[in-house]
Amino acid sequence: MDKAILYVHGKGGCPSEAEQYRKNCPGFDLIGTDYTGPFLWTAAKGIRSAYDSARTRYDRIFLLANSIGAYFAMNALQDQAVERALLISPVLDMEQLILDLMRQAAVSEKDLRERGEIPTDAGETLSWDYLCYVREHPILWNVPTEILYAENDALIPRRTVDRFVREHSVHLTVMENGEHWFHTREQTDFLDAWMKNAIR
Repeated sequence: MDKAILYVHGKGGCPSEAEQYRKNCPGFDLIGTDYTGPFLWTAAKGIRSAYDSARTRYDRIFLLANSIGAYFAMNALQDQAVERALLISPVLDMEQLILDLMRQAAVSEKDLRERGEIPTDAGETLSWDYLCYVREHPILWNVPTEILYAENDALIPRRTVDRFVREHSVHLTVMENGEHWFHTREQTDFLDAWMKNAIR
C-alpha cells in the first residue's frame, strides 16, 4: 500500500525542510508542501492542492507540520481523510495568538477594525480581515494526532496546548527545557526519536 507524509513548514520555512525528516519515516514518501502568503485563505489553497495531488497517488496520507504550518494545515485539511497528524510546536489557537499580539502592541479591536491593518514593532502586521476569518472558520479537527511541545516554548502557552489535547484525539509529548524551534543537537535528537515512535 502506497503511503506518504505531507510536510507543511512554519513561518519563513520551505518545502525542502522535509528532507531532514526522511530518515525518520522509512516506507513513506515525504512530500514538502509550499503555500503562498501569510493568510489562511491563500495558504489553504496550496496545501489543499498538494493533498489532492497526493490522493491520486497514495492510499494513506499522514501530515507532518511545524508551528504556524500546523494551523494552516488543519484549516485546509480538517474535512479530508488524513490518517494521522504529527505536529511540532503547533499554533493551535490562532485567535488567541492574534489577541496576544494585539495586546503586546497596545492595539484595540476598535483600532484594528477601523484601520484594517496595523504594522507592529515586532515585525508582524495585524489584520482585521485575518482576525475575522479565524473567528468565522474554527478548527474542527478529528484526526488522530501526536503533538511535540517544548517546555520553554515562548510562542505557544502550555494552557493552549492542554486545552487542545482535552478537546481532541491527541497524544502530547513534552520535551523538558526544549524551545519552540527544535534546533540544538539534543532537541533534534529528541524530535527524531519522537517522530520515529509516532509513525511506527
